[in-house]
Amino acid sequence: MLDDADVMAFLDLRPVFPGHCLVVPKEHVETLGDLPEALMVPMLRTVQRVGAAVERAMDAHGNFVGVNNRVSQSVPHLHFHVIPRRFKDGLRGFFWPRQRYESDDAMAETASSIRKALEND
Repeated sequence: MLDDADVMAFLDLRPVFPGHCLVVPKEHVETLGDLPEALMVPMLRTVQRVGAAVERAMDAHGNFVGVNNRVSQSVPHLHFHVIPRRFKDGLRGFFWPRQRYESDDAMAETASSIRKALEND
């Protein structure tokens, strides 16, 4: 479907909805964290283009873009899912149940832990 110098896009064999595409780097990269900086723009530009094309081609109201890193990653190669979405298509937000923090303090503690990890990056 799309094949350029660095990135490919093709239909998922087991789509959530028809038009569900995968966007992958040609270079082997296992997770998003492993993606070389030189491939970041080509990957995201292709995800953006495929998302717009999927919306037009499938007469969708929008699209969902998702990436699994190790957990639920069906193959050990980075791939972005681009899934056409329609209002009232049966999917609710993310594909899993959402939850609340135990308290405002627990939420603040979580934010602080992530902030510290970002500072040490």
